[in-house]
Order: sequence, then C-alpha cells, then structure tokens
Amino acid sequence: GHIVRNWKVRWFVLLQDKLLYYKIEGGKKEPSPKGRILLDGCTITCPCLEYENRPLLIKLKTKTNTDYFLECCSREERDSWALDITGAIHAGHPVQVQELHRMKNSFKLLENISLHHIVERICDSSTGIKLTRNLEQGNRYKETFIGSALVDWLISNSFAVSRFEAVTLASMLMEENFIKPVGARSTEATRYSDLSEQFLDDSTALYMFAESSKKNTSSKRELQFNISELSGTIVKQGFLVKQGHKRKNWKVRRFVLRADPAFLHYYDPTKEENRPVGGFSLRGCLVSALEDNGVPAGVKGNVQGNLFKIITKNDIHYYIQASSKAERAQWIEAIKPLT
Repeated sequence: GHIVRNWKVRWFVLLQDKLLYYKIEGGKKEPSPKGRILLDGCTITCPCLEYENRPLLIKLKTKTNTDYFLECCSREERDSWALDITGAIHAGHPVQVQELHRMKNSFKLLENISLHHIVERICDSSTGIKLTRNLEQGNRYKETFIGSALVDWLISNSFAVSRFEAVTLASMLMEENFIKPVGARSTEATRYSDLSEQFLDDSTALYMFAESSKKNTSSKRELQFNISELSGTIVKQGFLVKQGHKRKNWKVRRFVLRADPAFLHYYDPTKEENRPVGGFSLRGCLVSALEDNGVPAGVKGNVQGNLFKIITKNDIHYYIQASSKAERAQWIEAIKPLT
C-alpha cells in the first residue's frame, strides 16, 4: 500500500494510459477496481533494490510524486511487466518504444570501464550487494550471492542498461577472478566457451568474491587462494604472533604484506610448502595499536604485549603481537596506506 506500508495481493490490468488493480476474494477478482495508477508522467525503476528482502520489485513514481511498489513472483515476470508498463508510459512516442525494445538485448558497456571500481562498489557495506548464507547439495556457503541479484545490482547502479550487458559484465568479473562460482549449478556454466554464457542470470546459481572463498562443509576446510591476490608487490614480511579464531591460542606465523592488490597473508613456518594458511583483503580494514596496560576483551592466553588489531570490512578481528613497540609501529605504518 502507498499509504499503509503493508503488502497485499492484487490483480493488475494494464491499459494504454493506466494500471488498474483489483482486490481478490475467494480466488476471484472483484468486478470493480480497488484503485488505479495513471501512467502519464510516471517514472519506472526496475530492478528496484530499496527493499533488501524483496528483490523482485518494480517502483512507479507518479507525476504527483506518489510511490507504488509492485512485487512480482519471478524475475522473468517482473521484467516482462516492467517492459510493458514502460511501453505504455511512452505509448505516444513510438521512437522511444522502439529504443526500449532495442535496449533489451543491447550490448554497449561504459567507456573506460574499471572492473576494480565496480568491485569496490559491489563490496561496499552500505550500498553494495548483500551477502547471505546459502545451502546447495548439503554444502553450506557463507557470504554468497545469487546470479540474478548481481545482474539486478549492475543495472540498478547504471553499470549496464540491459540484462544481456550485465551478464556479460559479470562474466568479465569472473574471468578476471574477482568473483567465482560456487556449487554445481554455477560451476557447470563456466564450461561454455562463450564469455557471455559463463555467468548465470539465475536465482539458483551461487557466486562469491574470490578473496573470501571459504566453503563450510562437514569435512575439514581447505582454503583456496586466488592467484591474483598473491601476485601483488611485497611491501613487508616478517614473523609475528597471531591469535587463532577458534581456540584462541597464539602461534608464530610469517606474515607477507602485498600491494596492488592489497592483501595480508600468513604462513605456517613449520611447513615446507610455500602456501598461505590464511589471509584477507585490506580494503576497508581498520588497524590500530592496543595499549599494554591490561588485556583487551577478545584476547586470551599468554599475551606478551606489543599488540595490534586489524578489523576487516566483514568485522573479523585479528589480534597480532609484535616483538617490540618499534616493530608494531612499523607494521601499522605499512598496513594503513593499503586500507
């Protein structure tokens, strides 16, 4: 409702200049319309992402600035209604109607498009895509998103004007290892040779950011690190003591700080293989020294002092000990410019 913000099922009928809606009683629509939306001067927003838990919305704003939110049952139904309503709004302008149908399958990405800039916007905690937990074939995945949600986000944020463009752009993000498929449905699509078919505009296809590819299963977890995040220029490396996330014990780790892209990885010095046992992106992180007078909340075990803390954009806290205050200051000074 545009007065009381509750959601009700209505039967809609699209006419040339208006959208009528009817109440439904006993599975049948009433003979007289409950209301109407005049389309003259209307603006339409689709996809509309104003309601986080309602991804299938169309927003209509009348020329009197009244907002109507219409929720559809599927992405296909939403896009079909949006196209027809837009056509009715511009019915007196046949050239604009032809342009709308042409744009439906258009392909013209923005000039000088920056995939890094798009990823930064996608990862933004307030305006970026919303990450959720999902289950597929018995496996649980944290911080994932569905393919159709990313397509909606790219269109809504003006990085693409059609779903075809958005799918191709999403495939480019996957090709450059910014995002990765998760589970059988999306992984199967990567076998196609055509770039535009590798990403699925689908509500059952799961994806995640490549830098956070941690899969939760009943078996022991194995961390997978993307080649791109290990290819940055090494800025600083050395041995520090890190507190574990589960057992809260302290272990010596060899830390490697990289720039372009900015990542901090840590290695187990007792193992011969040159493979990180953990790491995270520094984009959006906070780093600060912790005072030595007392043990802060969240820190357990044998603390020798010279502590500093890194908080990631996903609110994961890392507690690290340096061998001296001078070394702690050097690490903080090296990390801060990369956040």
